[in-house]
Amino acid sequence: MSSPTNKQILHLDLDSFFVSVERLLDSRLNGRPVLIGGTTDRGVVAACSYEARAFGIHSAMPMRMARELCPEAIVIKGNSGTYSKYSDMVTEIMQEEVPVLEKTSIDEFYADLTGMDRFFGCAKMADELRYKIIKETGLPNSFGLSINKTVSKVATGEAKPNNRLEIAKGEEKHFLAPLSVRKIPMVGEKTYQTLRNLGVQRIKTVQEMPQDMMERVLGQNGSMIWKKANGVDNSPVIPHSDRKSISTERTFDRDTTDVVKLKGIMLAMGENLAFQLRRGKRLTGCVTVKVRYSDFQTQTLQARIPYTSADHILIEKVLELFNKAYNRRLLVRLIGVRFSHLVGGGYQINLFEDSEEYINLYQAMDRIRERFGDRAVLRASGIHARTIGRSNPFDGKAPMLLANRRA
Repeated sequence: MSSPTNKQILHLDLDSFFVSVERLLDSRLNGRPVLIGGTTDRGVVAACSYEARAFGIHSAMPMRMARELCPEAIVIKGNSGTYSKYSDMVTEIMQEEVPVLEKTSIDEFYADLTGMDRFFGCAKMADELRYKIIKETGLPNSFGLSINKTVSKVATGEAKPNNRLEIAKGEEKHFLAPLSVRKIPMVGEKTYQTLRNLGVQRIKTVQEMPQDMMERVLGQNGSMIWKKANGVDNSPVIPHSDRKSISTERTFDRDTTDVVKLKGIMLAMGENLAFQLRRGKRLTGCVTVKVRYSDFQTQTLQARIPYTSADHILIEKVLELFNKAYNRRLLVRLIGVRFSHLVGGGYQINLFEDSEEYINLYQAMDRIRERFGDRAVLRASGIHARTIGRSNPFDGKAPMLLANRRA
């Protein structure tokens, strides 16, 4: 078994992915500042081109502000279905070429190439993979290659756009030292400001600090950040599998034909699982609904959807599938909902249609649920459904199945 220091970990990212896809569909966008997201002033920027970023525009910025910064920018609503299709194309290419693949978001991948240097040379293999993606999909991409996930991800950021960077074994600390602490994975805006207030701006300063000092300031996260700053990361590449899912079921003590009750519970299930997705920073690409009748005959329907974690999209799909699945008008014994084909991601892919108010509403509701429980705030039509589930299915390395609960 290879030791962590002998590993070869590839991180590959599709450059400005949504914009790149739009440019494949319309070459007139090449070289122009492009904004993708809500097209009204109430909308939010989901993604922007490098030309737009030069004006200070960034993801999650109100579209109104972005237009003020760059009036000549071309604004596109975006199509999450199209982006999902191109993401799947890249996934298929990588699955064919690398021994172990982890898909962490719609446009970001890790691959464990350990041992492949005996056959091709890991850097050569990564180069060939990068060019194959460009040739077969037309999508520019960048990669970082090193002994672990952290260094490779940072290297990818430094390589962009449309380039590659290999960090030789033993050079991890030297490579990281001059970079901003903001480059360390896990360092968000709040942690960054805390470190800035302490006079810490460069990774080199963290490298020179005692580990216990970082832990005193930032708790357990401080220790993790210190390790990453020193190029230490033993986390494995977790094989990608479309079968990962979260789900919940309800078995009734008394079989029922109360359609209003059934739809209310289905709605509550969909709402709760959507919250679990957002809490775990996941998106789902497939919705499944199950209906089991009193004679134990079971009807299961599923539908592939563009990746999302938005309540209003998922609940609509759950109820649509339930209306199709519940077709016998017999007593119902059990109903269930499953979200599968999960990938990492946050609100970004939902920003194409959501207004700034929608996003703020979701975030506010989720904060209330985190503090007071999953059912502290919910839709009125699902208020009579009992608790669906309180555990976080993303506490571990992979999603787990929520426990079946009886009504």
